Parts: sequence; structure tokens; C-alpha cells
Amino acid sequence: MKKPYLLKMLSVTLLATFVLAGNSNAIVIRHDKPANDYLANQDDFPPLATFYNIGVHGTLIAPQWVLTAAHTVFCLDEGQIIKIGDERAEVEARYSYPTYKLGKNNDLALIKLKAPVVNAQPAKIYRKHNEDGQTVWFIGSGGTGTGLTGETVGYKDNNGTLRKARNRVESVSKSDLTFIFDSEDDGVELEGVSGNGDSGGPAFIAVDGEYYLLGISSRTGSWFKGVGEYGVKELYTRVSVHAEWIDEVIAADKEQRSRIASQDPFLQSGMTPDNIGQICESIRAC
Repeated sequence: MKKPYLLKMLSVTLLATFVLAGNSNAIVIRHDKPANDYLANQDDFPPLATFYNIGVHGTLIAPQWVLTAAHTVFCLDEGQIIKIGDERAEVEARYSYPTYKLGKNNDLALIKLKAPVVNAQPAKIYRKHNEDGQTVWFIGSGGTGTGLTGETVGYKDNNGTLRKARNRVESVSKSDLTFIFDSEDDGVELEGVSGNGDSGGPAFIAVDGEYYLLGISSRTGSWFKGVGEYGVKELYTRVSVHAEWIDEVIAADKEQRSRIASQDPFLQSGMTPDNIGQICESIRAC
């Protein structure tokens, strides 16, 4: 059972299990809709970045910048290779929101790439404060399941298939967008939620052929609901209220960034400076 505000990531034990046994979690879908209707490809959201072979995502928002959740950056050191579509990109540096603490709000980080990405058009930052009630898209890779069962298919069996789903912004706070996985008549068409392997992934809309990033997959907020079950509450970091900080980091030089962003890798339960190298090597995206 998930505890409230649990990070949508994994402990070291689970990471090892995922690498060895191939289990991972991603978009979970309605039980009463055809599963094939949820299948996606990179063209559904070209700026999608993938960090690890268990999933975990970000969004290209400028040719050399990826926006993600701070709790995903533990392996995103200089030289780490990530994927944006079929393009490999090398990490230059990471910059997390300065006051972020694991499991809390303001779960946001910027990843600077050593070279511009040339094969994907970046998403735009959503800057309006009218997200409440909007219907957005999620996208991610990993395992799947339905709202009746939660996640039941592991990453190995899913073989990295991308899925997409829709959901409606239930409420907003200063830091977060809140979504609830509704069933049947209460849900939107192709309703779904994300899971552990979708950490850092987008909540986005498309307007006139351009993609706008509204939220970043962060954590769950339900005492008695497992990941992917009907009624589970999902919290996404609200991009619009952090737009000023995003702009400031991108515009700053290296010295300035060190003063306005955190360099903490946010090692999670069971991760240590001694074992993080081995963990990162085992989950490299490519």
C-alpha cells in the first residue's frame, strides 16, 4: 500500500528487482476501454526524454534543457546518456529547485545537455494560471494494468511500450496539480494515471500543433489506494508557478546557477555514495 505523498520512484531493492526481473510501472488505463487505444509512440509527444531502462522521463523545453522531477536525478551526473526519441544526449549538469526535499512539493529539476537536441521540437512552458479543470495528456513507458487491478504487467513483458492517457486537473495548489483516477462515467475518455516508471513525465496539452507542459509527475497522495487503482490521487509539480525560476536558471551562468539551484542528487532509500555508481550503470537508458 502506498503512503500519502510517496515518491513515484523506487527504493534500491526495487531498482535491483526491476533490473533483474524486469518489473516497472507506467500508464495505467481504464478497464472498460480497449487497451490498444492507449498505445502511443514518440510522435505523440516528440520532446519526451527517457533517463533509464526502467523508464523515468523528462521533457525537452529548450534545445539544451530538459525539465523533470528532482527526485529522478540521482544518476543524472555529467556524462550520463539519456534518450530523446532516437537521439542520444549527454548530460552536462543538473539543477534542482533550491528548497526541494524528498517526498515534498516543488519537485522540479532542470537538466542541461552538452549539445543541443536537433531532432525534436521543445515543448513550451505553460505560463497561464488556469489549469484547474483542464484535461491533459500523460505519456510514459513501463508496465501497465487497469484501475480495477492497479499495475499488473511488468516492464520486461511490456518491453518499453509507450502509452498515453488523459485526465482532468482536479485542483491546484501553489506547487502542485492534483489528478484523481476516476472510473467509467466519472472519467474522461481514455482516462488513466501514471506510475513509478513515469516519474518526471509530462502532463501536457497540444494547441495549434504546439505542445505545452503543465505538470511534472511527482508523487501519489492516497493512504488507501495503490498506484494505478481507481480513486488514487496523483500529484504533478505545477509548471506555471515555477516558470520564473526555470527562466532564471536557463538564463544564468554556471556560477549564478550554483546559487539559485540545488546540486543534491537526492539519493533515495538504500542508495549510498558507494553503491550509486553500480545502480546507475545497471539502469542506463542506452
